[in-house]
Amino acid sequence: MTISDGAVRPSIARHRRFVAAIVIDSIGTGVFVPVSMLYFLATTSLTLVQVGAALTTAGLLALPVGPLVGGLVDRYGAKPVLQAANLAQALGFAGYLVVGQTWQIAVCAWLNSAGRAVFFGCYGVTVTALAGPGQRERWFGLLGSVRNLGYALGGLFTAVAVSFGTHSVYVAIVVVNALSYLTAFVLMRAVPNTRPEAGQDAAGGWGRVLRDLRYLPVVAHQLCFAISLFALNIAIPVYAVDVLGLPGWTAGAVFTLNTVMVGFVQGVVVGRLSGRIRSRVLVAGHACFATGYLLFLAADRVAALALAVGVVLLGAISYTFGEIIGGPITSTVAAESAPDALRGRYLALNQLAVSVAGAVAPAALSGLLSTGAAAIWLTLVGVSVLGATLATTIGKVVPAAQSHIGGA
Repeated sequence: MTISDGAVRPSIARHRRFVAAIVIDSIGTGVFVPVSMLYFLATTSLTLVQVGAALTTAGLLALPVGPLVGGLVDRYGAKPVLQAANLAQALGFAGYLVVGQTWQIAVCAWLNSAGRAVFFGCYGVTVTALAGPGQRERWFGLLGSVRNLGYALGGLFTAVAVSFGTHSVYVAIVVVNALSYLTAFVLMRAVPNTRPEAGQDAAGGWGRVLRDLRYLPVVAHQLCFAISLFALNIAIPVYAVDVLGLPGWTAGAVFTLNTVMVGFVQGVVVGRLSGRIRSRVLVAGHACFATGYLLFLAADRVAALALAVGVVLLGAISYTFGEIIGGPITSTVAAESAPDALRGRYLALNQLAVSVAGAVAPAALSGLLSTGAAAIWLTLVGVSVLGATLATTIGKVVPAAQSHIGGA
């Protein structure tokens, strides 16, 4: 792909505004996500069920948006679409300041959900262009670390703010979030715009993407990986506190451990993996997930409270290594497996797998958790086994998965 705004060198200093935009975006998200339900309950007369229904409806209606904009990315480049996503989310959060009815929350939440889907659909296209071959795992790893630390910092701000519990504090959180997306929009102006080179073959459009039998296993693998990622927010804390009866701080410790490890260890680990075959590293990542799930299951058989806490934290460490190892490689394989002229559509399809996982994970994981410890953790072990199998499959048929990490 060409860069319409000038030549690109994969230098953090050269693209510091893009990195800054990612930081600001993630801090904004980290500020609001933990208090989203609390905000609407504090500022409207709606019930918990009504708010939940509005947010779920918005999430489901946003699912088709990512694939729809894939063609726009291929035609006009990722930058203007990224900026449009920033504006949509700024508008959505501004709308939260005046909503009072279920349908109004649904509309504003749809703008935010659609904006997130569009953002992450374009994100991979931009990173692939900014970082040349051989450096993409490091870039995806770096930005993943930055996002994770941003979420944590935003969550810390929220914890302090919510301790006051006033209406004005909740409003301030939303205002800050809206301003964060406007700031990201401005910073994105300095990001080079990625477009396919003139004359590249984009014939076939979505039909060509959906007929690419080598890429569909890549998308299926992304779905398995994403399901495991959602377990951190949905299943692990509830299991530790409500099922095992561990102290409430255990859930916070798991989140902190995950955040610190991803934020500070991921870059080092990706560097140490240089030269390894990507598909084999993906298999190792799923093995780490599976080991973590088995440790969570084992904690249910431990009588001593302190020992159970230790087993859960050990499981969280293994789980987090799965995220650290697999995250940057999964993103790189998905991006490099797509032809330049259709990368927007390909990555939009890949992002759809993440959106689908996000839509079904709350109901599926909570349902399994209510059935019992064995049901949820053995099911997730099965998901990891399927993910490892798909990683092996793409390692045989997808050149990007056969490549070595850090290879040009």
